[in-house]
Amino acid sequence: MPLSSSHPHTPSSLIEGQGEGAPLSRREARRQETHEALVSAAMTLLATKGFEETTTDEIAQVAGVSRRTLFRYFPTKADIVTAWTQQMTDVLRAHVAGCPSGTSPQAMLCSALEAVVPHMAQTPPEAYAFVYLIERTPALLPVSLRKYAQWEDSLADALSHHLTDQPDSMLAARVAARSGIAAFRTAIDEWIRLKGRQPLVPIMRKVMTLQASILHAP
Repeated sequence: MPLSSSHPHTPSSLIEGQGEGAPLSRREARRQETHEALVSAAMTLLATKGFEETTTDEIAQVAGVSRRTLFRYFPTKADIVTAWTQQMTDVLRAHVAGCPSGTSPQAMLCSALEAVVPHMAQTPPEAYAFVYLIERTPALLPVSLRKYAQWEDSLADALSHHLTDQPDSMLAARVAARSGIAAFRTAIDEWIRLKGRQPLVPIMRKVMTLQASILHAP
């Protein structure tokens, strides 16, 4: 996979923490392009061959860079997967930050978590392979848990500004955020159980609806 083929779905400004619309120098743009291409190439190889079975030399070869260049960007294979999850974390944060006032907590949770899905990969089969890799590789469990913790923090912070009518808005926001993450993880488990044969978003909506009906049942 050539280094010029960067991921088309993830805003570059989000990946490197640049402000939206902030100009990048040519050097920064090239570094960012290399970063994105390395993540894309490595994730495809890791998902195809397996995390433990893939060597850093193979990743460098597929990405078309030297081993030294690869280590300059990512000291370990887990760092590559972390970078992939960070792309989605940045998308989620940007989405919740842009939610208009008056958005219901349920609507904000659903739209924010759904917004992440198109940024997983270029195609649904590839997205499923990437998700399966991180969710079912024991060595990547810390990466997965850290991703969900970051998502929960972002959702809780945003929800705290939407739940001002609650006696303890921050506690209420954490309850809602953790509930949303639990629903997302349940949907992911169901998606994996179905071997990716159904789209993820409808599964997420089904789980969210089921969760709401159970919790609000008399």
